[in-house]
Amino acid sequence: MIINFTVGNYRSFKDKKVLSMEATAIKELNESVIEKEGYRLLPSAVIYGANSSGKSNFLKAIGKFGEIVNYSSKMSSTDKLNITPFLLNQKSTQEPSFFEIEILIDNQTYTYGFTADNLKVYEEWLYIKEGKAKKEKCLFVRTEEGIGIADEYNEGKGLEEKVRDNGLFLSTIDSFNGEIAKKIIHKIDCIWVISGIDHESWSVFTNDMCNNKNPELSFQQEIQDFLKSMNVGFNRFELPEDEKLAKEVKAYTIHNLYNEQEEVIGETRFSMKEHESSGTNKLFDLAALVIGQLALGGLLVIDELDSKLHPLLTQHIIKLFNNPKTNPKGAQLIFATHDTNLLNVKTFRRDQIWFTEKDHSEATDLYSLAEFREPEGNKIRKDRSFEKDYINGRYGAIPYIKD
Repeated sequence: MIINFTVGNYRSFKDKKVLSMEATAIKELNESVIEKEGYRLLPSAVIYGANSSGKSNFLKAIGKFGEIVNYSSKMSSTDKLNITPFLLNQKSTQEPSFFEIEILIDNQTYTYGFTADNLKVYEEWLYIKEGKAKKEKCLFVRTEEGIGIADEYNEGKGLEEKVRDNGLFLSTIDSFNGEIAKKIIHKIDCIWVISGIDHESWSVFTNDMCNNKNPELSFQQEIQDFLKSMNVGFNRFELPEDEKLAKEVKAYTIHNLYNEQEEVIGETRFSMKEHESSGTNKLFDLAALVIGQLALGGLLVIDELDSKLHPLLTQHIIKLFNNPKTNPKGAQLIFATHDTNLLNVKTFRRDQIWFTEKDHSEATDLYSLAEFREPEGNKIRKDRSFEKDYINGRYGAIPYIKD
């Protein structure tokens, strides 16, 4: 499970900003908090902010971090990392970007991160501790002068000279079957970052998850139940056997056929892509992602989750993660939205609600409602109307429209 993610000097983020999935001491919705190895972790987090405030950039930072980790070993020495620093400051344009994740795997906490620009990795580090209470130990630290490896971290020894300037040492260790490196990279690989607007390509994944020959990875019935619970208007869906046809229709939706007396006399089928709404198509595209992460206990990151969806459908997806009965594996959801209907204490704790806002130099700040202070220094009470206060500008992170 993700404990923290930190980014700095990346796109609109000039300074280091942390999104924490650790629950604070507040009392609301305690039943949704996941207690594991001494931690109290949140199953979901939502980010609000004006257009161009940096919401998407934070989610892109998670995606870029995962991309570099997962593809580092496959890159050549001339490949670029495609990292964009904060470009509105003379100093930051010349400095590397910062990425760090704190992640709980089994009963161990790993803190892993690196600094890099478009051409080179400058620093890299990996720390470990047993749960939350234990002392943190360094496994390796990489600087421009070289790589230092702890005596007990045998899987990294002898590989210092095999890492490229634009490659990660952790990925190098993984390519030589290092057990800890493999475990961390596998967990990072299970972080899926997607767009809630450009989601069409994920329908192939839903098809694959339905047709998987491995019964442990086939989620056709779960996906059928997921769509049925959304009351999208059809009885079930069927997948074309022909691969080319599957791309054209996505899936067939099976509807009741009625006579003039409105009695059911049979069934008929439609092409989902042609006949169903854009919202229904989106639910199908995302279905395997949602069901898969709930089954595997992974992290799902969605930009514009609410796009094309009725607020009640968006809320239903959130509740699947927030409810321990439907989320027994501790899956997590992080998403950005403009849907203020979700801003209420029945859906989110205050430490699950985050805001992005740009300062006078156009750098993004990231802060949670739990840490927000009113002008007189008071914290926001749980009996406030979060939605009304947000729209009225009480928490910032809204657009200010010129007359």
